[in-house]
This record gives sequence, C-alpha cells and structure tokens, in this order.
Amino acid sequence: MSEADFFDELPVVLSVSRMSQPVNEAPAAVTVIDRDMIRASGFRDIPDLLRLVPGFSVAYTRDNTWAVGYHGMADAFSRRFQVLVDGRSFYSAAYGVVNWGELPLSIDDIERIEVVRGPNAATFGANAFFAVINIITKEAVQVPGTFASLQYGEQGMAGLTLRHGGGEGDLNYRLTFSAQNRDRFETDVVDGAATGKLFEESRTYFLNGRADYRLSDTDELSTQFGASVGDWQAGRLYSPPQPDHFLEPQQQDVDSQYAQLKFRRALGVDDEWSLQFYHSRHNLDAPSRLDAYGLTIIGDQDALQTRTNLEFQANTRIAPDVRMAWGAELRREAVQSALYFDADDTRQGVLGRVNANLEWRARPDLLLQGGAMLEHHYFTGFNGSPRLAVNYDLAPDNTLRFNVSQAYRTPTFLEQDGLYVYRSTTGLPVDIIGVTPNDLLPERIRSHEIGYVGRYRPWRLQLDAKLFYDKVDDYIATTPITLPAGAELVSGGNPGGARQVVNGGSLTLRGADLQLNWQPASAFRLSVQYARVFISTSPELDLVDDDVTDSAPRDSFSLLARHDLGQGWAASAGIYYSGRMIWLDDGDPTPAFTRIDVRLARSWNWQGHEVEAAVVGQNLGKDYHEFRDTNVFSRRVYSSLSLAW
Repeated sequence: MSEADFFDELPVVLSVSRMSQPVNEAPAAVTVIDRDMIRASGFRDIPDLLRLVPGFSVAYTRDNTWAVGYHGMADAFSRRFQVLVDGRSFYSAAYGVVNWGELPLSIDDIERIEVVRGPNAATFGANAFFAVINIITKEAVQVPGTFASLQYGEQGMAGLTLRHGGGEGDLNYRLTFSAQNRDRFETDVVDGAATGKLFEESRTYFLNGRADYRLSDTDELSTQFGASVGDWQAGRLYSPPQPDHFLEPQQQDVDSQYAQLKFRRALGVDDEWSLQFYHSRHNLDAPSRLDAYGLTIIGDQDALQTRTNLEFQANTRIAPDVRMAWGAELRREAVQSALYFDADDTRQGVLGRVNANLEWRARPDLLLQGGAMLEHHYFTGFNGSPRLAVNYDLAPDNTLRFNVSQAYRTPTFLEQDGLYVYRSTTGLPVDIIGVTPNDLLPERIRSHEIGYVGRYRPWRLQLDAKLFYDKVDDYIATTPITLPAGAELVSGGNPGGARQVVNGGSLTLRGADLQLNWQPASAFRLSVQYARVFISTSPELDLVDDDVTDSAPRDSFSLLARHDLGQGWAASAGIYYSGRMIWLDDGDPTPAFTRIDVRLARSWNWQGHEVEAAVVGQNLGKDYHEFRDTNVFSRRVYSSLSLAW
C-alpha cells in the first residue's frame, strides 16, 4: 500500500473505548501523532509533541519539568490528564503531576501517540479529566537489528540513543539505552539589593527493554522494564543569600523504575482478553539548606512514590451489530515525604474500578455508544463517570458526533493531607507553607461536544472539527490563610504565606477545535491545528484564583508541512502560535508568541546500513518566554545522525 493510499484511510485508534475504531466512529475527538510527524517535527522532548494537538499549551518550567494544558486550568503539573505508556499510568497520585522528564522512554521508540481530546473517565477512570495521552511504543518485532542516534547542538543539547532488537522463533525483544543533556538558559536576576543568576541544566539516563513471546496461536506474553536516573541543577544563586528563596533546591537527583507483565489471549477479531500487572517506583532527592534567623533551615524536597496495579480487560461481540469492552482494575498507591507531610510515615491508599463501553450499530449510518465507570477511591469513596455518544453519517465520508460525558479528578495526597513545615536542624518550625485542609470533594466536569469528521477524497483532505461546552464544579485551588495564634514560627511573620487547599467554585469552558490534514501531492503533506477557547468563572472562584480566566490562550495555532524532495532529501517546517495566557501555580503572564522550526534531512544507504543526517533549527524567529519571565527561549540549532543495521 502506498503512502497516498494510506492517507485516504482514516486512522484507527484504541484509546477512546478500548475497541479498535476509525476516528470517525470513536465516541470522542482524537488526534493521532504518528512516527512520520514525530520525525518531521524535529522535537526531541515528548511534551513538545503536544504542540501538534489543537487546544494544547506546552511550556518548560524548571528542573527538567514541563507544564501542559488543554483548554484551560493549565498549571505547572499537568494534573488534569491521564498519561499512559503502553497501558502504564504516569500520573502521580502523590502530587498530581506528570513527570515528563523522567519517562524512561526514547522518542525514537514511539510508534504513535493517541490524544483523546476530552474527558475519558468512562474508560480510564479518575484523572482522565481533560484528555488522555496514550503513548504507544514500537513492538519488539518492529525494530530488528541495531540502531544508533546522536544529537548535538546549541544550548547544551546532546543526546545519544542505542537500541538493539532481535529474536528467535516466537520470541522477540528490544533493548534501548539513552542519555540526554539540556542546558536551557542562564539568566541574570535582581531581587532588591541582591543580584544573582537563574540557571538550568539537566542530565537524564535511562534503560528500558521489552520482550514479546507468542505462546500459541492465541496467546501472547509481553514483559517490559525500565529505569531512569536524572541529575538536574536549577535554581537561584544570590549575593547576599536571600532567606525567602530557600524553598528552591539547587540540585535534584531522581531515579525511577518500573516492571510490567501482560498476558493476552485473542480468539478472534472481537474476542480477546488480557491481564496486566505493573509496579513503578519514583524517588526524588532534592536537598536544600539555608542559614537564616541564626539557624540552619532544612528544605529537603525528598519524596518516594510507588504504585502497584492489576488490570483485566476483555473485548467481545455480543451480537452482529453490538460490541463491548469491559474490565476491572485494582491499584495501590503510596507516598512518603518528610517535608510535604511533616512526618516520616508512609501514606497509602487502594482504589478499585470497573468499566464498560458498549457500541451498537443501530443502522448503517447510525452508531450508538455508551460507557460508564464506577470507582471506589481511598479519599472520595464511590464515584461514577458515564458517557453517551451518537455518531451519524450525513453522507459517505461525512460524520457528525454528539457526545455527553462526565469525569472527575480526585484530590492528590498533597492536596488532601499536605502539611509542609520548614524546620531548623533543631526541629524548630521556621515557616509553614501549607496546612491540612478539610475533606475535599473531587473536581467534576460535564462535557458537551458536537464533532464533525470529513474526508474529501478528490482534494485529498481530512477535516476534524468540534464545538465544546464544559462545566467544571468543585475546582480545587489554594487560598492564603492566617495561621492560628498558637503557630509560633521562628520567622516571626510567616514570610512564605501559608496556603490551604479548598474547593473554590466553578467555571465554564467553551470554544472550538479544528485539525486538518492535506496531501495535495504524494510528496507533500500538511497538518494544521487551531483552537479558540473562552473561560468564565463563578464569583466564588474569582475570590480564590482570578487568573483562571486567562489560563488558556484565546487562540492557538500550529502547522507542520512535510515535503519529500527526492534523492533521499526531505524538508519540514513547523509554525506554532500561542496567544497570551497565565500559567497557574507560580507561572507568570506569557505574552503571545510565534515559534518557527525547520528541519532538513537526507537518508541514504551506506554499506548496507540505513543512514540519516539532519539539521534542525528551532525558534528561528524572535525570542519568547514560557511559564516564567526568566524562561527566555532563543534560537537553537542542532544536528542529528542516525544509523540502522
């Protein structure tokens, strides 16, 4: 099948209902970022790829961490997304953060990314609130032989990836090692009478492996493992030292590990079941000390998180026109942090959930779908998330979708039990930053969507558009409080300002997403994404956080053009525009910016080896800043060389 023939077909996705569906039959809007788009973009950091999804905002924050938002409530932690890698959740229940920089995953191992643009708790449970980002890696059989990739460029960018795949009989395996270095910026800063520097540098190393063993014609066993280590230096160096900046450790060491085992039995196209187990561990060591008030103050942001998960899923065809996917999941989560909980004990909880999705082809032009999830959470008890969708074919290649769904986000351990007190080495309380709240309600969202998927074969054009109206209740926010009289602090005045987590009110989000794929010639492809968002808040929420209305750009736009020049040459260009917005949780107002990236590559065969050399220029226009005023992004040019044999 040629590339042109492939383009005439709509992508098939698995991430919406856990049933294989073309995007026009899925009960929610989906964007697929395939490996050709990944390569053409020139991006080497996984969060950057989300710039290719309509409605997404992406920003680098600090400490090798990223902020990601969709349609609003965008913050430093990506806390309203469910992020999966081959079925493993990377959402942190401890702090409500996605540790993007610690994913033990090479961008070269990604087969595709399926982004469900909208709530999907009916399939994936709590915290599939705004979107689900499902990263699907290459199977072992897809990458035989040895592969090496090297990147080097400005701003301290350096990267090395080594992969080897092989197999014998029914066993296939791959093993990948990667090392990545970034030195993003160093900025002079002034704070009153003090001067200093804001600096950033990170080094991350990881190893992962996968083995797939076909036990029989129907049974397959797959196992994966991975480990990552990071050394991140970031912070502020002031002369003279400033007591109110001891909260920012200048160095962080992180390590994480995971192991996954999955058994799958496929008796037919619509008759299969699987059992999956995984365990993950994440450790942060971020020591911080400051001499102030005549004492040595401890600000060690150390934390240990673990997750153990068991999941069963089954797909079956009940009748010729009816399919169902159903399953159950049991999960244990635990966290330990002396600073954030003012204690050395381990906090843990167990949750269980069941889910089902039903698809009924009522008529050739009418598809009805329903889904629901019931979960018992260790903080909030029983919660349910229903979804109802109707897909109607107006004409061949023209489909309307109507979708109503409900989802929720449960409080994290930090939001529910957080009590972080900065103490001296003698144990005296110096400052209280957060206090334990009353019992929190989960955030809830009710989403309404009208979507359209059209395919215009004579023009070689695909169009996906949606209108949305979302209502969010019980928004979880932080608010300043006055400490009780008995809270005697060495600082004397609580300079950091104590804050408490509360349910702060409601907000509405409305607007439109648009994505267009066009291939006017076999050698040229164009992808365009656009979003427009309006946010309004209740008076109660305005009192708690009046920045929420600006927590998404009013307009955002991206374009990726790819052209095969012949003789092994290929060129691509990306344009990314984001309107003004304010990132929540310590972010600064971000002015509108336009970023332009280009990539030129040549591939050839050398002594039986496949070779590709490329040069990538990022942000070739004006400097801009993301998340903080001090995060200034200037031009970066890097080169890459890959070899496969």
